[in-house]
Amino acid sequence: MAYPFTIGNFTYRFADLKELLAKASPLRSGDVLAGLVADSYEERVAAQMALADVPLTNFLNETIIPYETDEVTRLIIDSHDKTAFATISHFTVGDLRDWLLSDAASTSLLQQMAPGLTPEMVAAVSKLMRNQDLILVAKKCTVVTRFRNTQGLPGHMSVRLQPNHPTDDAKGIAASIIDGLLYGSGDAMIGINPATDSPAATARLLYMLDGLRERFDMPTQNCVLSHITTTLQLIEQHVPVDLIFQSIAGTEKANASFGVNLALLQEAHDAGLSLNRGTVGNNVMYFETGQGSALSANANHHVDQQTCEVRAYAVARQFNPFLVNSVVGFIGPEYLFDGKQIIRAGLEDHFCGKLMGLPMGMDICYTNHAQADQDDMDTLLTLLGVAGINFIMGIPGADDIMLNYQSTSFHDALYLRRVLGLRPSPEFEAWLLQQGIMDKVGNRLSGSTQKQLFAALLPA
Repeated sequence: MAYPFTIGNFTYRFADLKELLAKASPLRSGDVLAGLVADSYEERVAAQMALADVPLTNFLNETIIPYETDEVTRLIIDSHDKTAFATISHFTVGDLRDWLLSDAASTSLLQQMAPGLTPEMVAAVSKLMRNQDLILVAKKCTVVTRFRNTQGLPGHMSVRLQPNHPTDDAKGIAASIIDGLLYGSGDAMIGINPATDSPAATARLLYMLDGLRERFDMPTQNCVLSHITTTLQLIEQHVPVDLIFQSIAGTEKANASFGVNLALLQEAHDAGLSLNRGTVGNNVMYFETGQGSALSANANHHVDQQTCEVRAYAVARQFNPFLVNSVVGFIGPEYLFDGKQIIRAGLEDHFCGKLMGLPMGMDICYTNHAQADQDDMDTLLTLLGVAGINFIMGIPGADDIMLNYQSTSFHDALYLRRVLGLRPSPEFEAWLLQQGIMDKVGNRLSGSTQKQLFAALLPA
Protein backbone atom coordinates (compact mmCIF):
# COMPACT_ATOMS: atom_id res chain seq x y z
CA MET A 1 0.00 0.00 0.00
CA ALA A 2 1.52 3.31 -1.10
CA TYR A 3 1.43 6.46 1.02
CA PRO A 4 1.70 9.69 -1.03
CA PHE A 5 1.93 13.27 0.22
CA THR A 6 2.13 16.44 -1.86
CA ILE A 7 4.11 19.55 -0.96
CA GLY A 8 3.68 22.35 -3.50
CA ASN A 9 3.79 20.80 -6.95
CA PHE A 10 5.71 17.68 -5.94
CA THR A 11 4.23 14.45 -4.64
CA TYR A 12 6.36 12.21 -2.45
CA ARG A 13 5.44 8.54 -2.58
CA PHE A 14 6.32 6.03 0.11
CA ALA A 15 5.96 2.44 -1.01
CA ASP A 16 4.79 0.92 2.27
CA LEU A 17 4.63 1.44 6.03
CA LYS A 18 8.22 0.29 6.43
CA GLU A 19 9.54 3.04 4.15
CA LEU A 20 7.16 5.62 5.59
CA LEU A 21 8.27 4.94 9.16
CA ALA A 22 11.93 5.08 8.18
CA LYS A 23 11.72 8.35 6.29
CA ALA A 24 9.61 10.00 8.98
CA SER A 25 12.33 9.35 11.59
CA PRO A 26 14.43 12.21 12.93
CA LEU A 27 17.93 11.97 11.48
CA ARG A 28 20.32 9.47 13.04
CA SER A 29 23.54 7.94 11.82
CA GLY A 30 22.37 4.33 12.00
CA ASP A 31 19.61 4.94 9.48
CA VAL A 32 22.11 6.75 7.25
CA LEU A 33 24.36 3.69 7.49
CA ALA A 34 21.43 1.47 6.53
CA GLY A 35 20.37 3.69 3.61
CA LEU A 36 16.93 4.31 5.09
CA VAL A 37 16.81 8.07 5.69
CA ALA A 38 14.81 10.69 3.85
CA ASP A 39 16.78 12.35 1.05
CA SER A 40 15.97 15.82 2.33
CA TYR A 41 14.39 17.63 5.26
CA GLU A 42 11.37 18.31 3.05
CA GLU A 43 10.93 14.60 2.34
CA ARG A 44 11.10 13.87 6.06
CA VAL A 45 8.34 16.40 6.72
CA ALA A 46 6.27 14.90 3.89
CA ALA A 47 6.71 11.45 5.42
CA GLN A 48 5.65 12.75 8.84
CA MET A 49 2.58 14.41 7.35
CA ALA A 50 1.65 11.24 5.48
CA LEU A 51 2.24 9.17 8.60
CA ALA A 52 -0.10 11.41 10.61
CA ASP A 53 -2.96 10.45 8.26
CA VAL A 54 -2.42 6.67 8.55
CA PRO A 55 -5.24 4.86 10.42
CA LEU A 56 -3.98 2.85 13.37
CA THR A 57 -5.74 -0.22 11.98
CA ASN A 58 -3.27 -0.23 9.08
CA PHE A 59 -0.58 -1.39 11.49
CA LEU A 60 -2.62 -4.50 12.24
CA ASN A 61 -3.18 -5.28 8.57
CA GLU A 62 0.26 -4.41 7.14
CA THR A 63 3.22 -5.92 8.98
CA ILE A 64 6.65 -4.41 8.42
CA ILE A 65 8.37 -7.79 8.89
CA PRO A 66 6.39 -10.80 7.58
CA TYR A 67 4.30 -12.73 10.10
CA GLU A 68 5.39 -16.02 8.58
CA THR A 69 9.13 -15.45 9.02
CA ASP A 70 9.49 -13.56 12.32
CA GLU A 71 8.33 -14.71 15.75
CA VAL A 72 8.40 -11.16 17.14
CA THR A 73 5.86 -10.12 14.52
CA ARG A 74 3.74 -13.13 15.45
CA LEU A 75 3.96 -12.14 19.12
CA ILE A 76 2.89 -8.57 18.30
CA ILE A 77 -0.13 -9.62 16.24
CA ASP A 78 -1.23 -12.62 18.30
CA SER A 79 -1.00 -10.85 21.67
CA HIS A 80 -2.72 -7.65 20.55
CA ASP A 81 -5.49 -6.71 22.98
CA LYS A 82 -8.49 -5.79 20.82
CA THR A 83 -10.56 -4.69 23.81
CA ALA A 84 -7.93 -2.19 24.95
CA PHE A 85 -7.57 -0.97 21.36
CA ALA A 86 -11.31 -0.49 20.78
CA THR A 87 -11.52 3.01 22.26
CA ILE A 88 -8.88 4.35 19.84
CA SER A 89 -9.44 2.03 16.87
CA HIS A 90 -10.88 4.90 14.81
CA PHE A 91 -7.78 7.08 15.35
CA THR A 92 -5.12 7.96 12.84
CA VAL A 93 -1.54 8.35 14.06
CA GLY A 94 -2.09 12.10 14.18
CA ASP A 95 -5.28 11.65 16.19
CA LEU A 96 -3.37 9.48 18.66
CA ARG A 97 -0.74 12.17 19.09
CA ASP A 98 -3.35 14.85 19.73
CA TRP A 99 -5.19 12.66 22.23
CA LEU A 100 -2.02 11.70 24.11
CA LEU A 101 -1.16 15.37 24.55
CA SER A 102 -4.67 16.25 25.75
CA ASP A 103 -5.90 16.36 29.33
CA ALA A 104 -8.24 13.49 28.47
CA ALA A 105 -5.30 11.07 28.34
CA SER A 106 -5.05 10.40 32.06
CA THR A 107 -2.65 7.99 33.73
CA SER A 108 -5.38 5.41 34.31
CA LEU A 109 -6.57 5.54 30.69
CA LEU A 110 -3.01 5.24 29.40
CA GLN A 111 -2.48 2.16 31.57
CA GLN A 112 -5.68 0.57 30.26
CA MET A 113 -4.80 1.38 26.65
CA ALA A 114 -1.20 0.08 26.69
CA PRO A 115 -1.96 -3.56 25.71
CA GLY A 116 -3.86 -2.31 22.67
CA LEU A 117 -0.87 -0.48 21.21
CA THR A 118 1.54 -2.28 18.91
CA PRO A 119 5.17 -1.15 18.81
CA GLU A 120 4.73 0.13 15.25
CA MET A 121 1.86 2.39 16.36
CA VAL A 122 3.94 3.69 19.24
CA ALA A 123 7.04 4.24 17.08
CA ALA A 124 4.90 6.04 14.53
CA VAL A 125 3.38 8.51 16.99
CA SER A 126 6.78 9.23 18.53
CA LYS A 127 8.05 10.34 15.13
CA LEU A 128 5.44 13.11 15.10
CA MET A 129 6.44 14.49 18.49
CA ARG A 130 8.79 17.20 19.65
CA ASN A 131 11.03 16.47 22.61
CA GLN A 132 8.68 18.26 25.01
CA ASP A 133 5.78 16.13 23.73
CA LEU A 134 7.71 12.95 24.52
CA ILE A 135 8.41 14.24 28.03
CA LEU A 136 4.84 15.37 28.70
CA VAL A 137 3.21 12.08 27.75
CA ALA A 138 5.85 9.88 29.39
CA LYS A 139 5.33 11.79 32.64
CA LYS A 140 1.71 10.61 32.65
CA CYS A 141 2.66 6.95 32.14
CA THR A 142 3.13 5.41 35.57
CA VAL A 143 4.43 1.81 35.54
CA VAL A 144 4.94 0.16 38.93
CA THR A 145 6.80 -3.13 39.49
CA ARG A 146 7.89 -5.04 42.59
CA PHE A 147 10.43 -7.62 43.76
CA ARG A 148 12.05 -6.76 47.12
CA ASN A 149 11.08 -3.14 46.76
CA THR A 150 8.70 -1.03 44.69
CA GLN A 151 9.80 0.71 41.49
CA GLY A 152 8.08 3.42 39.45
CA LEU A 153 5.95 5.23 42.01
CA PRO A 154 5.40 8.94 41.23
CA GLY A 155 7.92 11.13 43.01
CA HIS A 156 10.51 8.37 43.23
CA MET A 157 13.55 7.52 41.10
CA SER A 158 15.81 4.54 41.65
CA VAL A 159 19.41 3.77 40.75
CA ARG A 160 21.03 0.62 39.46
CA LEU A 161 24.36 0.37 41.27
CA GLN A 162 26.83 -0.99 38.67
CA PRO A 163 30.11 -1.96 40.42
CA ASN A 164 31.88 -3.49 37.41
CA HIS A 165 35.53 -4.50 37.55
CA PRO A 166 37.74 -5.62 34.61
CA THR A 167 38.85 -8.78 36.45
CA ASP A 168 35.79 -9.27 38.71
CA ASP A 169 38.05 -8.52 41.66
CA ALA A 170 36.05 -8.85 44.88
CA LYS A 171 37.76 -5.91 46.61
CA GLY A 172 37.22 -3.60 43.64
CA ILE A 173 33.56 -4.58 43.37
CA ALA A 174 33.04 -4.19 47.12
CA ALA A 175 34.60 -0.72 47.13
CA SER A 176 32.22 0.40 44.37
CA ILE A 177 29.22 -1.05 46.21
CA ILE A 178 30.16 0.80 49.39
CA ASP A 179 30.56 4.04 47.45
CA GLY A 180 27.15 3.65 45.83
CA LEU A 181 25.28 2.68 48.98
CA LEU A 182 26.65 5.68 50.85
CA TYR A 183 25.20 7.92 48.12
CA GLY A 184 21.79 6.24 48.35
CA SER A 185 22.19 4.21 45.15
CA GLY A 186 21.29 0.57 44.65
CA ASP A 187 17.53 0.48 45.06
CA ALA A 188 16.80 -0.50 41.45
CA MET A 189 19.31 -3.30 41.91
CA ILE A 190 22.97 -4.04 42.42
CA GLY A 191 23.90 -5.36 38.99
CA ILE A 192 27.32 -6.55 37.86
CA ASN A 193 28.37 -7.02 34.26
CA PRO A 194 30.81 -9.93 34.68
CA ALA A 195 34.14 -9.83 32.90
CA THR A 196 33.51 -13.39 31.66
CA ASP A 197 30.43 -15.57 31.31
CA SER A 198 31.97 -18.34 33.38
CA PRO A 199 29.30 -20.09 35.49
CA ALA A 200 31.74 -20.45 38.38
CA ALA A 201 32.67 -16.74 38.32
CA THR A 202 29.03 -15.72 38.02
CA ALA A 203 28.07 -17.94 40.95
CA ARG A 204 30.83 -16.46 43.09
CA LEU A 205 29.52 -12.94 42.41
CA LEU A 206 25.94 -13.95 43.15
CA TYR A 207 26.91 -15.52 46.48
CA MET A 208 28.86 -12.38 47.38
CA LEU A 209 25.91 -10.10 46.58
CA ASP A 210 23.39 -12.27 48.36
CA GLY A 211 25.58 -12.46 51.45
CA LEU A 212 25.78 -8.67 51.55
CA ARG A 213 22.01 -8.32 51.16
CA GLU A 214 21.26 -10.81 53.91
CA ARG A 215 23.85 -9.41 56.35
CA PHE A 216 22.39 -5.92 56.19
CA ASP A 217 18.77 -6.99 55.53
CA MET A 218 18.86 -4.77 52.46
CA PRO A 219 15.56 -4.41 50.52
CA THR A 220 17.02 -4.55 47.04
CA GLN A 221 17.63 -7.15 44.35
CA ASN A 222 20.81 -8.49 42.80
CA CYS A 223 21.71 -9.43 39.26
CA VAL A 224 24.82 -10.67 37.49
CA LEU A 225 24.35 -9.98 33.80
CA SER A 226 25.46 -13.33 32.44
CA HIS A 227 23.80 -14.94 29.44
CA ILE A 228 20.38 -16.34 30.22
CA THR A 229 21.56 -19.92 29.61
CA THR A 230 24.25 -19.45 32.25
CA THR A 231 21.66 -18.13 34.68
CA LEU A 232 19.37 -21.11 34.02
CA GLN A 233 22.27 -23.45 34.74
CA LEU A 234 22.95 -21.68 38.04
CA ILE A 235 19.28 -21.83 39.03
CA GLU A 236 19.44 -25.60 38.61
CA GLN A 237 22.44 -25.57 40.97
CA HIS A 238 20.45 -23.58 43.57
CA VAL A 239 22.69 -20.51 43.31
CA PRO A 240 20.84 -17.45 44.77
CA VAL A 241 19.48 -15.76 41.62
CA ASP A 242 17.18 -12.75 42.04
CA LEU A 243 16.63 -11.07 38.67
CA ILE A 244 17.17 -12.83 35.35
CA PHE A 245 18.96 -10.72 32.75
CA GLN A 246 19.01 -10.83 28.98
CA SER A 247 19.69 -8.42 26.13
CA ILE A 248 16.85 -8.48 23.62
CA ALA A 249 16.06 -6.94 20.23
CA GLY A 250 13.09 -6.37 17.97
CA THR A 251 13.47 -9.13 15.39
CA GLU A 252 13.77 -12.89 15.58
CA LYS A 253 17.06 -12.79 13.71
CA ALA A 254 18.56 -10.16 16.02
CA ASN A 255 17.52 -12.14 19.09
CA ALA A 256 19.10 -15.22 17.56
CA SER A 257 22.37 -13.26 17.37
CA PHE A 258 22.07 -12.89 21.17
CA GLY A 259 21.49 -16.63 21.44
CA VAL A 260 17.86 -16.36 22.57
CA ASN A 261 14.32 -16.83 21.35
CA LEU A 262 10.89 -16.40 22.90
CA ALA A 263 10.72 -20.00 24.12
CA LEU A 264 14.02 -19.63 26.00
CA LEU A 265 12.87 -16.37 27.56
CA GLN A 266 9.67 -18.06 28.68
CA GLU A 267 11.64 -20.92 30.22
CA ALA A 268 13.80 -18.45 32.14
CA HIS A 269 10.80 -16.43 33.27
CA ASP A 270 9.12 -19.56 34.62
CA ALA A 271 12.33 -20.61 36.38
CA GLY A 272 12.64 -17.21 38.02
CA LEU A 273 9.06 -17.33 39.27
CA SER A 274 9.62 -20.81 40.70
CA LEU A 275 12.33 -19.48 43.02
CA ASN A 276 9.83 -17.20 44.79
CA ARG A 277 12.62 -14.92 46.06
CA GLY A 278 10.70 -11.66 45.83
CA THR A 279 9.18 -10.34 49.03
CA VAL A 280 6.79 -7.64 47.77
CA GLY A 281 6.26 -8.82 44.17
CA ASN A 282 7.21 -11.31 41.48
CA ASN A 283 8.55 -9.29 38.54
CA VAL A 284 11.71 -11.30 37.89
CA MET A 285 13.08 -10.23 34.49
CA TYR A 286 15.64 -7.53 33.68
CA PHE A 287 16.04 -6.65 30.00
CA GLU A 288 18.47 -4.39 28.18
CA THR A 289 17.89 -2.95 24.72
CA GLY A 290 19.45 -0.33 22.47
CA GLN A 291 18.84 1.41 19.16
CA GLY A 292 21.07 -0.09 16.49
CA SER A 293 21.35 -3.62 17.87
CA ALA A 294 19.33 -5.17 15.03
CA LEU A 295 21.28 -3.28 12.37
CA SER A 296 24.62 -4.22 13.96
CA ALA A 297 23.56 -7.88 13.67
CA ASN A 298 22.47 -7.39 10.03
CA ALA A 299 19.00 -8.34 11.25
CA ASN A 300 16.93 -5.18 10.82
CA HIS A 301 15.03 -6.26 7.67
CA HIS A 302 15.38 -2.70 6.28
CA VAL A 303 13.38 -1.34 9.22
CA ASP A 304 14.62 1.89 10.82
CA GLN A 305 16.48 1.46 14.08
CA GLN A 306 13.99 3.24 16.31
CA THR A 307 11.08 1.10 15.13
CA CYS A 308 13.23 -2.01 15.65
CA GLU A 309 13.94 -0.81 19.16
CA VAL A 310 10.26 -0.39 20.01
CA ARG A 311 9.56 -3.89 18.71
CA ALA A 312 11.97 -5.12 21.39
CA TYR A 313 9.60 -3.60 23.95
CA ALA A 314 6.89 -6.00 22.74
CA VAL A 315 9.23 -8.85 23.62
CA ALA A 316 9.90 -7.35 27.06
CA ARG A 317 6.22 -6.70 27.72
CA GLN A 318 5.42 -10.38 27.26
CA PHE A 319 7.38 -11.28 30.42
CA ASN A 320 6.26 -8.58 32.91
CA PRO A 321 9.80 -7.35 33.67
CA PHE A 322 10.95 -5.69 36.86
CA LEU A 323 13.17 -3.28 34.89
CA VAL A 324 13.87 -2.47 31.24
CA ASN A 325 17.04 -0.55 30.47
CA SER A 326 17.68 1.23 27.18
CA VAL A 327 21.47 1.44 26.91
CA VAL A 328 20.99 4.38 24.64
CA GLY A 329 24.46 5.53 23.54
CA PHE A 330 26.45 2.39 24.24
CA ILE A 331 26.62 0.92 20.72
CA GLY A 332 28.47 3.96 19.39
CA PRO A 333 28.38 6.84 16.91
CA GLU A 334 27.72 4.52 13.97
CA TYR A 335 24.13 4.43 15.27
CA LEU A 336 23.76 7.63 17.32
CA PHE A 337 26.40 10.06 16.14
CA ASP A 338 26.37 12.91 18.63
CA GLY A 339 24.80 14.33 21.75
CA LYS A 340 21.74 15.62 19.93
CA GLN A 341 20.95 12.22 18.46
CA ILE A 342 21.53 10.47 21.81
CA ILE A 343 19.23 12.91 23.61
CA ARG A 344 16.46 12.44 21.06
CA ALA A 345 16.82 8.65 21.09
CA GLY A 346 16.75 8.56 24.88
CA LEU A 347 13.52 10.55 25.06
CA GLU A 348 11.98 8.35 22.35
CA ASP A 349 12.94 5.11 24.08
CA HIS A 350 11.59 6.23 27.43
CA PHE A 351 8.32 7.51 25.94
CA CYS A 352 7.75 4.44 23.77
CA GLY A 353 8.52 1.96 26.54
CA LYS A 354 6.34 3.73 29.07
CA LEU A 355 3.45 4.06 26.61
CA MET A 356 3.61 0.30 26.06
CA GLY A 357 3.41 -0.28 29.81
CA LEU A 358 7.06 -0.99 30.59
CA PRO A 359 9.11 0.05 33.66
CA MET A 360 11.68 2.03 31.70
CA GLY A 361 15.06 3.14 32.91
CA MET A 362 18.09 4.26 30.99
CA ASP A 363 21.83 3.98 30.84
CA ILE A 364 22.44 7.62 29.89
CA CYS A 365 25.74 7.02 28.19
CA TYR A 366 28.14 7.50 25.31
CA THR A 367 31.32 5.94 24.00
CA ASN A 368 34.53 7.95 23.89
CA HIS A 369 34.60 8.16 20.08
CA ALA A 370 31.11 9.69 19.86
CA GLN A 371 30.61 13.42 19.35
CA ALA A 372 29.15 13.78 22.85
CA ASP A 373 30.28 14.74 26.32
CA GLN A 374 29.09 14.78 29.92
CA ASP A 375 27.18 18.02 29.40
CA ASP A 376 25.00 16.17 26.87
CA MET A 377 24.43 13.44 29.43
CA ASP A 378 23.51 16.03 32.08
CA THR A 379 20.90 17.41 29.69
CA LEU A 380 19.38 14.01 28.94
CA LEU A 381 19.55 13.04 32.63
CA THR A 382 17.58 16.13 33.63
CA LEU A 383 15.00 15.73 30.85
CA LEU A 384 14.40 12.10 31.74
CA GLY A 385 14.04 12.99 35.40
CA VAL A 386 11.33 15.48 34.45
CA ALA A 387 9.74 12.78 32.26
CA GLY A 388 9.44 10.40 35.22
CA ILE A 389 12.07 7.79 34.46
CA ASN A 390 11.93 4.76 36.78
CA PHE A 391 15.68 4.39 37.26
CA ILE A 392 19.10 5.47 36.01
CA MET A 393 22.60 4.04 36.34
CA GLY A 394 25.06 4.71 39.15
CA ILE A 395 28.70 4.07 38.27
CA PRO A 396 31.77 5.28 40.19
CA GLY A 397 32.82 8.56 38.60
CA ALA A 398 30.44 7.86 35.68
CA ASP A 399 33.30 5.90 34.08
CA ASP A 400 32.85 2.16 33.65
CA ILE A 401 36.37 0.74 33.82
CA MET A 402 35.31 -2.69 32.57
CA LEU A 403 33.01 -1.81 29.65
CA ASN A 404 34.97 1.37 28.77
CA TYR A 405 32.17 3.86 28.29
CA GLN A 406 30.83 6.96 30.04
CA SER A 407 27.55 6.88 31.96
CA THR A 408 26.06 8.54 35.06
CA SER A 409 27.49 8.53 38.57
CA PHE A 410 26.19 8.22 42.12
CA HIS A 411 26.65 12.00 42.35
CA ASP A 412 24.48 12.47 39.25
CA ALA A 413 21.66 10.50 40.85
CA LEU A 414 21.95 12.58 44.02
CA TYR A 415 21.80 15.75 41.89
CA LEU A 416 18.63 14.64 40.12
CA ARG A 417 16.87 13.63 43.30
CA ARG A 418 17.72 16.96 44.93
CA VAL A 419 16.79 19.18 41.98
CA LEU A 420 13.50 17.46 41.24
CA GLY A 421 12.55 16.40 44.75
CA LEU A 422 12.72 12.69 43.91
CA ARG A 423 13.22 9.94 46.46
CA PRO A 424 14.52 6.36 46.46
CA SER A 425 12.05 3.47 46.45
CA PRO A 426 10.04 3.54 49.70
CA GLU A 427 11.47 0.34 51.15
CA PHE A 428 15.05 1.30 50.33
CA GLU A 429 14.57 4.81 51.66
CA ALA A 430 13.42 3.37 54.99
CA TRP A 431 16.56 1.22 55.05
CA LEU A 432 18.80 4.24 54.32
CA LEU A 433 17.20 6.05 57.27
CA GLN A 434 17.55 3.03 59.53
CA GLN A 435 21.22 2.63 58.63
CA GLY A 436 21.95 6.31 59.20
CA ILE A 437 23.14 6.80 55.63
CA MET A 438 20.66 9.58 54.82
CA ASP A 439 18.18 11.74 56.71
CA LYS A 440 14.51 12.27 55.96
CA VAL A 441 15.17 14.98 53.36
CA GLY A 442 17.85 13.02 51.51
CA ASN A 443 20.98 14.58 53.00
CA ARG A 444 23.96 12.24 53.35
CA LEU A 445 25.08 11.53 56.90
CA SER A 446 28.46 10.53 58.27
CA GLY A 447 29.01 8.18 61.15
CA SER A 448 29.60 4.60 62.16
CA THR A 449 27.66 3.11 59.22
CA GLN A 450 30.52 3.80 56.83
CA LYS A 451 32.98 1.95 59.05
CA GLN A 452 30.58 -0.98 59.42
CA LEU A 453 30.08 -1.25 55.66
CA PHE A 454 33.80 -1.11 54.97
CA ALA A 455 34.49 -3.78 57.59
CA ALA A 456 31.70 -6.03 56.33
CA LEU A 457 32.29 -5.71 52.59
CA LEU A 458 35.99 -5.46 52.01
CA PRO A 459 37.57 -8.92 51.98
CA ALA A 460 40.51 -9.49 54.26
